[in-house]
This record gives sequence, C-alpha cells and structure tokens, in this order.
Amino acid sequence: MVSQQQSLRDRQVASIEKILNLNQSAPDAESHHDAATSTNGLIPKTTPILNSDGDPIWKVLVFDDMGRDMISSVLRVNDLRGWGVTIHLHINSQRHQIPDVPVLYLVEPTPANLKTIASDLSRNLYSDAYINFLYSISRLAMEDFAAEIASAGCAESIVQVYDQYLNFIVAEPDLFSLSLGTDTYCRLNSAATTDEQLDNLVDQIVIGLFSVVVTTGTIPIIRCPKGGPAEMIAAKLDRKLRDHILNSKDNLFSGGSQRPSSAAGPTSSRPVLIIVDRSVDLVPMLSHSWTYQSLVHDVLKMRLNRITVESPIDNNNPERGTAKKSYDLNSNDFFWTRNSGLPFPQVAEDIDTELGRYKEEAADITRKTGASSLEDLQNDSNASATHLKNAIILLPALRERKATLDMHMNIATALLKGIKDRQLDKYYEVEETINKMSKSQILDFLNDADKGTDPLDKLRLFIIWFLSTELEVSRNEMTRFEETLAKIGVDIAPVQYVKRVREFTRMTMMTSAPTQQAQQSTGNEIFRGFSSISNRFTDRFKDGALGTNFENLISGVKNLIPVNKDLTLTKITESLMDPASASSSAIAKTEDYLYYDPRSANARGTMPAASQVRQQSNIQGGMSGLAPGVQASFGQRRQGFSEALVFTVGGGSMDEYGNLQEWAQRTSAASTGAPSGPKRRVIYGSTDLVNAEDFLMGDLARLGKESG
Repeated sequence: MVSQQQSLRDRQVASIEKILNLNQSAPDAESHHDAATSTNGLIPKTTPILNSDGDPIWKVLVFDDMGRDMISSVLRVNDLRGWGVTIHLHINSQRHQIPDVPVLYLVEPTPANLKTIASDLSRNLYSDAYINFLYSISRLAMEDFAAEIASAGCAESIVQVYDQYLNFIVAEPDLFSLSLGTDTYCRLNSAATTDEQLDNLVDQIVIGLFSVVVTTGTIPIIRCPKGGPAEMIAAKLDRKLRDHILNSKDNLFSGGSQRPSSAAGPTSSRPVLIIVDRSVDLVPMLSHSWTYQSLVHDVLKMRLNRITVESPIDNNNPERGTAKKSYDLNSNDFFWTRNSGLPFPQVAEDIDTELGRYKEEAADITRKTGASSLEDLQNDSNASATHLKNAIILLPALRERKATLDMHMNIATALLKGIKDRQLDKYYEVEETINKMSKSQILDFLNDADKGTDPLDKLRLFIIWFLSTELEVSRNEMTRFEETLAKIGVDIAPVQYVKRVREFTRMTMMTSAPTQQAQQSTGNEIFRGFSSISNRFTDRFKDGALGTNFENLISGVKNLIPVNKDLTLTKITESLMDPASASSSAIAKTEDYLYYDPRSANARGTMPAASQVRQQSNIQGGMSGLAPGVQASFGQRRQGFSEALVFTVGGGSMDEYGNLQEWAQRTSAASTGAPSGPKRRVIYGSTDLVNAEDFLMGDLARLGKESG
C-alpha cells in the first residue's frame, strides 16, 4: 500500500540512493527489512558501503536526459558526493578515460544508449560497470546488447545489470510527471498522429505508470472513463500488471522483493488509480491561480523545480540594474515546503515573519557574544568562549536560512512585478465567478486596455468563460469575440479547437459551489506581513521599474483570499474515493467508469485498438462500438478508498495538484475532528506538467490550425 509515512518522493529518493550504493543495502538494514516493512511500510535507510580503507567507494555517474532530470529534481550535487559520486556526466557528452574507477549508468534502455555503453566498455573508459535501466529492457534488446558485448570481449567489465522502474520525475512529495513533453495532448488528439505513433505514446505512458506503481509498492484498483486514451492506457496497464504477477517467480510486489509491498492485502487496503483524459476539464490548464506554487509555475515558468528570475545586482543601488539568477525549489527548502500551496499574500506574510525571527535570533547571538554583527563573530577575540562556540555552531544554519529567505524575497519580488504588469489579481478575481459573467461583460473586459500587458491572459479568460458559461453563443457573437481577440494581437487558433470540444467538456466538467463563504479582510490582520513586506519592496524599487503604483497593487489584492472550491478532477476523485460523501451529480458522472483489478481473474477488459481511442471519436460519440472493460458492480462503485493515484493523460496542472491536496487534507479524519476515519492521501501525476502558455499556444493552437 502507498505508505502513510513516506511520500512518493521519499520512496524514489530511497531507490536512487540504493542505486548510488551499487544496489547494496547496509547489513543492519537487510536484517531488519522484513520487520520494518511489515510494521510501517518504510524502506530501510541505506548507508554508503565502504572500501577496505573505510571510505565510500568513489564512482562516476553517467546518465541520459531522463536520468538527469529524475535525479536533479530530488537530489543535489552534495547529496551525490555523499554517496561517493565524484563526477557526473551525460552519456552523449565527450568523456575521457578514468581508469580504476567504477562507472554507474542510469539510462533508458534505448538502442542508442546501449550502443554507447558497449562502446565505453570496449574502450575501457572505466573499470567495473554497474548498469541500471530506468525501466525494463526488452528481451530482444537485451540479447542484442549481450551479443555486442560478447563480440567486443568486454563482458567481464559488467558487474550488475538492473531494471529500476524509475522513469518518472517527482516535483513535489506527491506530484509526478512522466516527462513525455508538453505537446502530449496535441499528439493524442491530432489527426496527423498515426496509429503506430499513438500506440508508441500509449506504451510510454503505460511503462511510466507501471514504474510509479512499482515504486508505491502496491497493485491498485484501476478506474477510468469509457473510451479515449484513458481506457486504452488502463487496459494495457492492467494487462502488464497481470503478466508481471503471473510470469515472474519473485515479482516486484511479492513479499520477497526488495520493495515494501502490501499487494496481497484486501481490496479495501489498496489504493485506487484514477486515469482520466485531459479533455474532461481544460479550465485548470488555463486558469489564473493565486497560490504560490501555481504563480511560480505560471509567471516564472518553473521547470523541473528550477526557475530563473531577474534580481537587482545591488539591493541598495537599483541603478546598477539586474542580473538573472536561477533557483532550485526542493525538499530541503523549509519555506517552499511549508508555503507552496498557500495563497500568495499569506506567503508574503510568512516571509516577513521569518525575516523578523531571523533578525531576533541573529541579534540575540551578537548580543551574547558582544559582536556588532554575525559577520564580525569569527574575527572577535573578546567574545566569551562559550558564547562564541555556541554562535559558531548556530551560524551555518542561520546563514542557510537567511539565504533561503533572500531567495524567496527575490521570487516574491518577481511575482509581484508580474502581477502588476499583467494585472493577474483582476483576472483571478474575475475567474472566481466566471460563469456569472454576461457576454457584454466579457466583451468589455477584452476591450479594456488597462487589463494587463499580456494579451494571452485575455485569451485564457475568454476560453475559460466559453467553456464554463451556460449561455449559448451564436455564430455572429462568436465572430465578434474572435475579431476582438484578433484586434488585441492574439492568435485565435486555440478558439477554433475549443469550439469543437466545448460540448464534450461541458458534459464532463462539474461546477462546484464554494465549501465556505468568501472571506473578507476586516482588520487586514492576515495581511499585516503582506503590507509590511510591500513596504520593503516599495523602498527597494521606488526609483525602479515598479514605480509609484506599487502600493495600489498591494491594496488591490488584500481581499483576495481563495475559497474552497473543488475542481472537476477533485470531484471525480471524491466520487470514486468517498462515494458516501460525494454529490449525486459527481457520482452520476463516474457511475459508468470501468473497473480493473489486476489481481482478479474477472475484472479485466478488452484491449481497444489505437484507431478506436482517438479523442476526436470520443468527442463525437463514436466509441459506442468499442468493446468495453469491466462494468463495476454496485458494491465496487460504492467502495471507498483512503489512498489514490490520480493521473491525467495529456498534461497536468499545478492548480489540480493543489486542489486535490487541499481536499485530501480537508476531508481527512484529523482535519474534520472525527474520532476515527481515513487519513486521505492523493498522489497526482500527468504525462507532463504544462504551464498555461505552452498548453494554449502549443497544444491548442496546433490543433486549432489543423481543424481550421
């Protein structure tokens, strides 16, 4: 079962660390493995194996693009060094001979990678080779690789060959992507995609999902809607899991495997894997959000947990200009971990609180030592020896915390500039009640020259309204909207595609009333930090680009406290995880979802052909002749789950991830005050995380030009 103690990221990190340890566990970890996994499902902590001198075994790490992205999202260079990695190189880079040093490969088993590995071994670039494939290598590819190694006479150099099942990227504790490209939605729905290409793409998705399931340690119940890529993926994944259980003597989910597992447990203790097509709701891919992580993803184009912002060269002298700085937002960042899912004003408040706490602690240390500042401590020979010793112990942690706060100060500054330039607070406010806006109000908004500097924001808002409104839009009215959009300088190709899919998405979207009334700030207490930090921002940029209207921005966003409003995917998840609490409309939408249990002899489905699962056919209702999977019985439809993996085919949204996590926290027994009940856990994944601009002008625009 997906462990309550460990997140998906924890489990992936544990697997990577074991690879870096040459696939060996510490002796004490091995001896206690069965007891540890049987009591709490935790993966025993691996410690570096040592050579005869008591030092870690130093090694070279060679990876491809997927291996690099997978590692860089969860580990830092210092972490690699702690596991004995002296140098890490890309497999396609020019590499020189490093004799007497073992090499650790972490790559996909592609023909090009296999050929490069064989070439490395034949040239004796390294001593021993430890080969780790990110997913299972096919029998044919393995035979070809073995034949090439044998012909080169370098088979003795290979110490290990492992299938690792790690071809997915974890961005947050329970957020993953398969990194299949931001154009996956377009490829799945384009008429230009051949059946062979569609089959290959679906196979890649199935391989990635299989790896995620292996990492969680449990075979899930699979639910998906009828038709479309989701059904094809569910059916193929079901078959892959069945084949693995039947054909592997010591399978990855058995008690004897190296991974903790409860796959043999009762159905009620297993998670549910919910697979849906992106077209069930396009709105989260385009909406303007107000949470910290969504703003960073949208405004600063975060990719693989890395962002680039422009920061002043000298905070005290803005005239010196700015320079680009790159930041990594990872699990070691205490501030990001605590605030990523919060509304931006509350994040700004917490920055102010943390800066104040840092100043108090720094002042306390300097007061006790008699130094004038932290920088003077190491040079102050008059300070009390005891206080100086304590101060030196505390200094590294304090400085690291200050560096983290400075980084988030710069990120918040960049976000505030983006909010001001694009008037994002106004877009967010309008979208909160978008389905109540009339045609004339939307037209006036589009024509308003004061609504930001990026016309794509207006295009996003119009499409959201068009998909959400109950009003019918005539051909003449649509022509007028398109002319208005074209006049402000946007490509209306996405609108052409959205017009085609509107009826389908309106059938699957579920509007949700807020679970609480919108909060209004009466005393601005919740925003006291936002106001004070804005003063600092204003002081820093009063002579710079933000200008004198900065305070107007701050005052304009004070009342924007997001309300609890469940998105369509969250309501689908609720109806499948907790049908007793779900609304009747949500249950009605998921009543005919197919049911697969890879451990059952009965709950299996028929494999649909690629030509039958195109989204266009689904949209046009052309799936009626498709042989369905298993229709769930009434008991299966009303079965509850405490844990779920939710996967969107065709792109994922930070908004959906945050909304699912908020729902899981809100409905868990600990949050509701119930004496007993499930602690909900939701892992969210997608073919790739896509920001609004890429989805709009990449996927939707290309599909619109095809249909136009």
